[in-house]
Amino acid sequence: MPHPITLVEMGPRDGLQNEKQIVDVATKVELIERLANAGLKNVEAGAFVSPKWVPQMAATDEVMAIIERKPDVSYPVLTPNLKGYEGARAAKADTIAVFGAASESFSQKNINCSIVESLERFRPVVDAAKADGIKVRGYVSCVLGCPYEGKITPEQVVPVAKALYEMGCYEISLGDTIGVGTPEETKALIRAVATEVPISALAGHFHDTYGQALANIWAAITEGVAVFDCSVSGLGGCPYAKGASGNVASEDVVYSLARSGYDTGVNLDALMETSIWISEILGRKPGSKATLALKGA
Repeated sequence: MPHPITLVEMGPRDGLQNEKQIVDVATKVELIERLANAGLKNVEAGAFVSPKWVPQMAATDEVMAIIERKPDVSYPVLTPNLKGYEGARAAKADTIAVFGAASESFSQKNINCSIVESLERFRPVVDAAKADGIKVRGYVSCVLGCPYEGKITPEQVVPVAKALYEMGCYEISLGDTIGVGTPEETKALIRAVATEVPISALAGHFHDTYGQALANIWAAITEGVAVFDCSVSGLGGCPYAKGASGNVASEDVVYSLARSGYDTGVNLDALMETSIWISEILGRKPGSKATLALKGA
């Protein structure tokens, strides 16, 4: 019997933060609650970042105060620095996330500092969270390609992932931010990172720009990875990579895994209804092939 797969829903944060229109607090709250009610046990709820740079995340404190939290669901928030962490702690976040990169150019463009500087910036955040009993997840972006540097080698990714893990991140999410990776590249990456970080502490985060995300998930599963990030209706993208698609659609992942005998604990029908609902609010068709096929949306 295939082992369970854990999904981390990114739509309310990684998805909505790239929307041009501001999504109101009530809609964000309903989206988060719908996703949790569909059976997702990890729903990234927002980010404590500067509203000047990420206006969509400006009301994360309000969202965190309003959502009806289920006891068996985690609601992580992104916290790039100590100021953000203080906001997350005040909002009673149970899990926070820090966001690094395997590309120097992307690190400078995305968070305005070098890779080394970013890791030093994260250290006091991780230390504070550990002291407060709050879990920390680490993201490494551009693990298979960068919009500025092109191909990224596993040798560039390994030291960043290792540093975050040794710092105290319980899990390292490896992100193909611009969606250029292929299954064999994914396998090579995971094998390299696994020499320094246990497979049990690795997660996959694949964007679907070139239609490779689901194939990359299956490649990662063959290497032993059992945690994957996804975004309802494929919401999202990368503001620093022209044409980059959002994270792989949650419905497509659940459909593929369920039909293959893997248990995700997610109600696909409820997830598809949520996809249709948020897509209508955003004025577009769902970005999930499964939803379009099964619901005729």
